[in-house]
Amino acid sequence: MTFLLAAACGLIAANVYYAQPLAGPISAALGLSPQATGLIVTLTQIGYGAGLLLIVPLGDLIENRRLTLIMLGVATLGLLGAALSPHALPFLIAALFIGLGSVAVQVLVPYAAHMAPEASRGRVVGNVMSGLMLGIMLARPVSSFIAELSSWHAVFFLSAGAMIVLALVLSHALPRRMPTSKLRYGELLASMGHLAVTTPILQRRALYHACLFGAFSLFWTTTPLLLAGPEFHLSQGGIALFALAGVAGAVAAPIAGRIADRGWSRPATAVAMLAVAGAFLMTHIAPEGSTLALGLLVAAAILLDFGVSANLTLGQRAIFSLSAEFRSRLNGLYMATFFVGGAVGSAAGGWAYAQGGWTLASWVGFAFPVVAVVYFATE
Repeated sequence: MTFLLAAACGLIAANVYYAQPLAGPISAALGLSPQATGLIVTLTQIGYGAGLLLIVPLGDLIENRRLTLIMLGVATLGLLGAALSPHALPFLIAALFIGLGSVAVQVLVPYAAHMAPEASRGRVVGNVMSGLMLGIMLARPVSSFIAELSSWHAVFFLSAGAMIVLALVLSHALPRRMPTSKLRYGELLASMGHLAVTTPILQRRALYHACLFGAFSLFWTTTPLLLAGPEFHLSQGGIALFALAGVAGAVAAPIAGRIADRGWSRPATAVAMLAVAGAFLMTHIAPEGSTLALGLLVAAAILLDFGVSANLTLGQRAIFSLSAEFRSRLNGLYMATFFVGGAVGSAAGGWAYAQGGWTLASWVGFAFPVVAVVYFATE
């Protein structure tokens, strides 16, 4: 069951990231202006962010398997709409629904925590999160390779097929889980504000990970620009292989889950933050463009993804140790907060790289985990 949930989370989470390396070809095919190309990714993220706040909390109200299957249906329709879109407007609408439907992954993660006994909850959540992180990290290189072999349409058709198969498997394999809450939907949403204000563990863990995810987004937004530039001259295939290297960092999630089960979350959190900070420092050891610099950049990608994966799992283990009654709402707030951090990181990375290249971008990236460490020191 843990393996099935991990695989499902990876497949669903990947939907949000498939379009990122394909934004150029998609905008050219649909007639989008260069200024509007960013909407391809932005609308998917807006849909996902809206789903975190408006759909994920329903996991505390609606039978979880049913809610997951409904959202998989929404994601499938969005993927098919994107693949069949002849013009920009229907594609952008489809992108919104891809993001909205993909929040099914954040219904499944608390579901896994509900199913696991307290003593092994960190291990189970860590294993499921490793699947999610693999999906996020593999989505970009996989979509690049498929588009190179066929076309960007094939990426969305194949993912829609995967969602249909996944829905059939989950409908038979998942046991039912009916929440005990009797709140109405409006009361459910209103209660999230109260939880955000009165839950210190949520506040800390969400802000810690907002900083680290901001660094993660900045790194993966700017390194493709660096690698394709005059320093390294890598092709799209080379950049895809570089992205694959970062996948090794996903191994941190199950390790962090086991560490949390032993009560070592605090030192593990410090190690995760320092790993992300150290990843940016590593890239300044060798001169840009050298073979050593490329090797250090690969090592930095692995170290950064390791720290981010570990901290994500530690944070979820901490908030899932609170009452099961509002676990989905806590997860929605946690995810939405660090999702904002990721958006800030992407925007800051693009601006910094345009202003001062990798040197400025990397120091801005370094600042994100430093802020997290300073805040962590007050715990």
